[in-house]
Amino acid sequence: MIPGKRIRLRRIERFDLPAFVAWLNDPELRAHLAAIYPLSQAQEEQWFEQTLRMEPALQPFAIDALRRTRGKDGWTLVGTISFHNLDARNRAAEIGLFIGPRALWGEGYGTEALQAMAGFAFRERNLHRLWLRVYEDNPRALRSYEKVGFVVEGRLRHDRYKAGRYYDTLIMGLLREEWKG
Repeated sequence: MIPGKRIRLRRIERFDLPAFVAWLNDPELRAHLAAIYPLSQAQEEQWFEQTLRMEPALQPFAIDALRRTRGKDGWTLVGTISFHNLDARNRAAEIGLFIGPRALWGEGYGTEALQAMAGFAFRERNLHRLWLRVYEDNPRALRSYEKVGFVVEGRLRHDRYKAGRYYDTLIMGLLREEWKG
């Protein structure tokens, strides 16, 4: 487990899958992800089985948030975060995340999860560089990534077509010495 102040990162369990299916079937969430099509429970279970066969460094984490419900504090699943394209030779990795429940968007859980994952990457995995892709029409994500220290390194022009218009994909990066951890 990787702790944060209001979040913790833990390995995904089978009981998390129904929440992921519900979130990934929300068109507004999918609009900011590479996922295009709705998803079935069977497809999510197949994905989960594939993740169990991945090397541990690439297995995704669940993001749990410490929340008060019914007068008690407890952990609530709010999203996922993971490394992609791990490049051991150059000590770099792509990172991806999402917060599922719309009511929790903009609450800072994604920022805190990214901060915790950057700490894990730089301290425990000895990485030198993290990078990510973000669509230009996702200002909430852009602000979150900038708070952690990511900077725009490049732009893939007209990389994505959505609702009758082309959008750019931004490439953002964070070097270990730039990290505000």
